[in-house]
Amino acid sequence: MTIGWNDNSPIYRQLKDRVIGMMLDGALKAGDPLPSVRQIAAEYQLNPITVSKAYQELVDDNLVEKRRGIGMYVTEGASEKLLASERERFLREEWPAMLERIRRLGLNVEHLLREPVGGGK
Repeated sequence: MTIGWNDNSPIYRQLKDRVIGMMLDGALKAGDPLPSVRQIAAEYQLNPITVSKAYQELVDDNLVEKRRGIGMYVTEGASEKLLASERERFLREEWPAMLERIRRLGLNVEHLLREPVGGGK
């Protein structure tokens, strides 16, 4: 699997976001181990310090726990915590901008929610 990094945000943050995405998608569940720092660094040609920084932020957010000598593991309740915070962030930051754009374009929110994109045909 090839990952394309973008220049808009630091690589450690992009890596952290990818792990969070895997948790939200159910690819990483409570108790699952994360790949080792060395493994990720080698696989994606990253500096191990970059990977460590991403992992440390996940630990700081209580989404991942360090188990001395054996690795990093997804904490119990991590996906539920993430889902709640992502929903709150969406409603606070993204939805108002979407709603404003919908209104500017003269679209009807209720109609949009009922109809598939492209009219469903």
